[in-house]
Parts: sequence; structure tokens; C-alpha cells
Amino acid sequence: MNAHVSVITLGVRDLEREKRFYGEQLGWPVEQEDDNWACFLLAGGSTALALYPWDELAEDAGVPAEGDGFRGVTLAYNVRSEERVDELLAEAERAGGTIVQPSRKTQWGGYSGYFADPEGYLWEVATGATRLPFSE
Repeated sequence: MNAHVSVITLGVRDLEREKRFYGEQLGWPVEQEDDNWACFLLAGGSTALALYPWDELAEDAGVPAEGDGFRGVTLAYNVRSEERVDELLAEAERAGGTIVQPSRKTQWGGYSGYFADPEGYLWEVATGATRLPFSE
């Protein structure tokens, strides 16, 4: 199996709110959508972020839908400068996200901060992570 992620699917409790956050407030174009899902292409279209109702995604995977809190996953957005980290965190907050870890120097020598989208999914915005692909 090749090391590649085709689709990241987030189970969400309020699909319309999440579509507004990613689509309208962050400005990501919706590639496809239906009444119960939405899909945004990332980084030139090699990966997609999909939003799907929480209960339906749990049912599709055959797991219980109960539970909340830390989901054991974070998403990362890598940039080329500390200034861009700060800019993107501010943009996410203006869009309705919540800063959960302000930007700071990291133990691994980089610079990063975290925001949560309206459903609580954690996004790290970071620089200094050598050998990782940059989004911008």
C-alpha cells in the first residue's frame, strides 16, 4: 500500500455550521455536496476533506456514535514562516474557530499553534517541520 491519504472525513454534529466554517468563513471551495455531506479538495486535489453527519459516519464504520472530547486525531497545516502561522491562526479565529494553543516555539525546534473548528476538530498550524510538505 502506498503512503497516501485520499480523503479525511470528519463526522460532524452540525453539517451546515461546518460547511459555513470551511466554505464561507475560511474560503475553501466546495467541490461536491449533497444534503448529508460536503467535500473540499485540498492541495491541488490529491486529498479531500469530507464532512459527514456524526451518527451516519459512525453507523457506516460500524462503531457506536456516543462519546466526545479528544478524538485522538489532529490535522496539520504547514507554512514557511512564523508570521504566517500567526496570520492563519488569527484568520481561523475570525472565521469562528477557537484558539486552543497560542503560537509558540516548540520542543522540536519549530513554531506552532492550534485552533479548533466549531465541532472541536484540532488543527495545528506550524513551521519548521523539515521534510514535511508545505501548504503554502
